[in-house]
Amino acid sequence: MRHFLDLHMTDANALRDMIDDARAVKDARAGQPKGAPDADQPLKNRMVALIFEKPSTRTRTSFDLGVRQMGGQTMVLSGAEMQLGHGESIADTARVLSRYVDLIMIRTFAEQTLLEMAEAASVPVINGLTDRTHPCQIMADILTFEEHRGPIRGKRVVWTGDGNNVCASFLHAAGQFGFDFTFAGPDALDPDEEAIAFARSKGVDVRIERDAASAVAGADLVVADTWVSMHDADEARERRHNLLQPYQVNERLMAAAGPQALFMHCLPAHRGEEVTDAVMDGPQSVVFDEAENRVHAQKAVLKWCLAPQG
Repeated sequence: MRHFLDLHMTDANALRDMIDDARAVKDARAGQPKGAPDADQPLKNRMVALIFEKPSTRTRTSFDLGVRQMGGQTMVLSGAEMQLGHGESIADTARVLSRYVDLIMIRTFAEQTLLEMAEAASVPVINGLTDRTHPCQIMADILTFEEHRGPIRGKRVVWTGDGNNVCASFLHAAGQFGFDFTFAGPDALDPDEEAIAFARSKGVDVRIERDAASAVAGADLVVADTWVSMHDADEARERRHNLLQPYQVNERLMAAAGPQALFMHCLPAHRGEEVTDAVMDGPQSVVFDEAENRVHAQKAVLKWCLAPQG
């Protein structure tokens, strides 16, 4: 069973093949209407369940569009609408859905929910986001970087702010794709220790810096994410803002990085907090290419999950 659960759980060569396939699929669609089907229809007659226990804009629309362009159909389900949100076990939900659909994508809170879904399902399961990781986002980010700057191997990525779930997946990607990674943020919000250990085990340089300007000097890519979660209480928001203000990505910080550095943000962005308008809308920003590339990267993931093996 080819599940796509996390980058460090997927073969590095397979990840590289998915990025190359995503690039080819995107190139083949150049100039077509957005709703036009792909010439290749690898998901024809396939049904994909998209489960959302967390709200979503980009994950929902990009997966829905990608499946449709490849000839498949989607069934969009929310946790509140399902018995999963009313006491049915994750395993039972997975077994039932496996009788109805060809693949399950789930965007959830606890990583354990994802793992239990994959353990019980008899169809592939894709991680659309958990509180611990966000691998589909990083596949889009790798695709975006390489479109603009060529191979990411040997480059240096600098993450500013909170060492959250997206940061953890970037560390997994550093190990799998062979780029160096620097975290610039307060020690109270350091990245997942296991993700750091994984990247270092693959021989890449992982650094923890407290001074943002020193951290970004010479970077090939600067990445930020929102400082607060939609679930944070007001007092938590204020505390995080105080901790993270020195790590705002603004024109001064991008100047310290240098003109070669791209800027990424997985969105939604809180403009004026983790990033300024001048950077978001500036010449080094590729955030909207990054958002578009969710479609193409996830199409490659879907194809890989459903491809015949043997």
